[in-house]
Amino acid sequence: MSANSPAAVVVLAAGGGTRMKSNSLPKVLHEVCGRSLVGHAVAAAEELTPEQLVVVIGHMREKVAGHLAAHHPGARAVVQEEQNGTGHAVRTALEALAADGIELDGTVIVTTGDAPLLTGGTLSALAAAHAEQGNGVTVLTAVVPEPFGYGRILRDGADGAVAAIVEEKDASDAQRAIDEINSGVFAFDAKLLVDALAEVTTDNAQGEEYLTDTLEILRRAGHRVGAVVAADYRDILGINDRVQLAHARRLLNDRLLERAMRAGVTVVDPATTWFDVQVSYEPDAVVLPNTQLQGATHLGEGCEVGPNSTVKDTRVGAGARVSNTTADGAEIGDLATAGPYAYLRPGARLARKAKVGTYVEVKNSELGEGAKVPHLSYIGDATIGEGTNVGAASVTVNYDGVNKHRTVIGAHCRTGSDNMFIAPVTVGDGAYTAAGSVITGDVPPGALGVSRAQQRNIAGWVQRKRPGTASAQAAAVATERDEQAATEA
Repeated sequence: MSANSPAAVVVLAAGGGTRMKSNSLPKVLHEVCGRSLVGHAVAAAEELTPEQLVVVIGHMREKVAGHLAAHHPGARAVVQEEQNGTGHAVRTALEALAADGIELDGTVIVTTGDAPLLTGGTLSALAAAHAEQGNGVTVLTAVVPEPFGYGRILRDGADGAVAAIVEEKDASDAQRAIDEINSGVFAFDAKLLVDALAEVTTDNAQGEEYLTDTLEILRRAGHRVGAVVAADYRDILGINDRVQLAHARRLLNDRLLERAMRAGVTVVDPATTWFDVQVSYEPDAVVLPNTQLQGATHLGEGCEVGPNSTVKDTRVGAGARVSNTTADGAEIGDLATAGPYAYLRPGARLARKAKVGTYVEVKNSELGEGAKVPHLSYIGDATIGEGTNVGAASVTVNYDGVNKHRTVIGAHCRTGSDNMFIAPVTVGDGAYTAAGSVITGDVPPGALGVSRAQQRNIAGWVQRKRPGTASAQAAAVATERDEQAATEA
């Protein structure tokens, strides 16, 4: 925690978000680029390393509290039992801290839980300006191309201090022409904030305690009300409905892609490529069109992912190739290949130069260095040794209806096409299995495992059992041809 860390950051996340039209999910838990709205707010606040980080919750509080506990355990959830306005929400947070004997001394940042584009850098700039200017309160503002609907910032001509914030419905024509707006994010002196909140009333049309009323209270008491303009006006954009949610997702994704490209990642088509905020990468990775990188996915140096791939919580090694593939919770080693049309489920681990090919599904299994499963196979709960080749249309039969069992295929094995491995079973190093075999018992190292019935052919079956069909006609022609050839011979 640095000497410039704020005493507290209070995130307001109690609202119902009725315009989201959701019966099952509170607004602040809707996601943008792999993180909830409130998660973005908390992550930005955490960059400031505040002494106290409080999230005020209300609507669907159990879900929000559970989400915070799971993803942001350092944030303290405080319940606003009745949503009586932003001023009441901040007062509820401060009273909860005071009840635990925590008296704040320093700067308190108040931010919102529905502004996913707001960065820690912008909050830091607000806190720094607040301290440097000696303000009682400092407002984060933005100059926007379309200010309709926002509260306008009226500044004092003498020193640029904030004289007032005028809401759209109360503004004159001249004031509506102002393009600097209130973001709803503030930096306060902690002790002055407590005193000002005590004077806030509910004497307004909504019958609520407005946090913005504290600005006039502090100004009347002789304290300067300052303002800091966000460098990027989009930082302050809040989310009220799903149209705005999609817009914010596009904007944040563009930022993430730009950051990746400037770090040395080639993104062939940014318009069809999506990154989550946790995605990490090394130089010279290439991302091809129609690709989604989700969760804590990592791209190694020089790897290539895509096109048409969805990769979640997966580590892609240096020089690996992943094409037309879905991967979730997998590990793809250096120079390994997956796809096209592969499915790597949780626990799939491909070692260096391993290959999972077309229409192959792998779950909870390890492929050793250089091991290959090229075609049309299911590999579940298995260990496959280095240099082994698994034939097409093979299945590790891992589930008996109650329990999962493991298949072990050793190093440098060659298994035939259309093999069923009935787990638990082990195929030793260097062993072969014959095509069409159902392997129910262990195969010793270097042995050939064969398990299939003797083939027999029933002559004339088609003509007798399927007379008049195209097959019967073709067979008759072929039989006559063969008999004639035999006679001439």
